[in-house]
Amino acid sequence: MISIYELKPKFQQMLMPFVDYLYKHNVTPNQVTVSACLLSIIIGMLFYFNFESGWIYAVLPVFMFVRMAMNAIDGVLAKKFNLESRLGKFLNELTDVISDTVLFIPFILLTQTFQAAVIIFIALSIISEMSGVLAEVTSGKRRYDGPMGKSDRAFLIGAVSVLILFSVPLEPYLHIVFIAASLLIAVNIYKRVLGGLEEN
Repeated sequence: MISIYELKPKFQQMLMPFVDYLYKHNVTPNQVTVSACLLSIIIGMLFYFNFESGWIYAVLPVFMFVRMAMNAIDGVLAKKFNLESRLGKFLNELTDVISDTVLFIPFILLTQTFQAAVIIFIALSIISEMSGVLAEVTSGKRRYDGPMGKSDRAFLIGAVSVLILFSVPLEPYLHIVFIAASLLIAVNIYKRVLGGLEEN
């Protein structure tokens, strides 16, 4: 299935000037990773306490794009300039699930029916990333299979935010959106586990 992740090589190429700039100014991949997580926590808190304000739904899609860019930059910076580290691997995986959690939780306040759909979405998002990491442990290759991988989830949240910003009455149907997304995440979990097993 098609995933936004497949566009990553072109996206990384576009970000190369930023990568070179950061390297020249002694910014490390881990600093970028931690900064993206801290910004996610700040935006998540702002979202939680301002979910009834229109401006937050303009901020969210912009930030989701910025976060995707930062997630790509840290990896390119590490590989291009041989700055990879074991700490970086831990930070990369842990900060991703922390960021997802704090950014997604506020949608519970918007979901009018079956709020547990948001919790299921968050839980499966974490399991999805765990599956990708475990695939690397067993086969040596990190799995990023879609559909509804990290980049797809960021796009979904951005799209939902834009619709709400433009007063599309989406709230009564948010549980359906999150259930559908969760089913797609379940597919990627299966694919990541299967792919990890087939690598051997």
